[in-house]
Amino acid sequence: MQKSIFLERYPIYSLEIKKEESKFATLNEIISNLEEKINTHPVAKFIATFDHYEHTTSLENGEVAQNIKDAQNVIFCFGPKLPNPQMLAVRPRSIGVVEMEDSFVISFLEAPNEKFHDTMENWTKELIK
Repeated sequence: MQKSIFLERYPIYSLEIKKEESKFATLNEIISNLEEKINTHPVAKFIATFDHYEHTTSLENGEVAQNIKDAQNVIFCFGPKLPNPQMLAVRPRSIGVVEMEDSFVISFLEAPNEKFHDTMENWTKELIK
């Protein structure tokens, strides 16, 4: 996993997996695997899958980098406590999956809860053969 600061303010984690190193042949298989992990987690709640590629290409002025073949987000929530109204600003969580020509790029925003952040890292690393 590589940590970086996106747009000078957002701490994101990403992992590029060459297709031959992936346990899965397609983006949809990766999305299904992540949904299964979320659905079997004792705290996580699956919300939706957002087809970011379809959305962006459907816009009149939508632009997608030429090397991006598909892009989807798995949206879910780790929400064992709701101690204040501000907590909703960092929820729900999203894991982005992008298909490139010869690789998949998995990325997510750093979670405020270290335990759940580690869970997302593990889910991502488990996509590798």
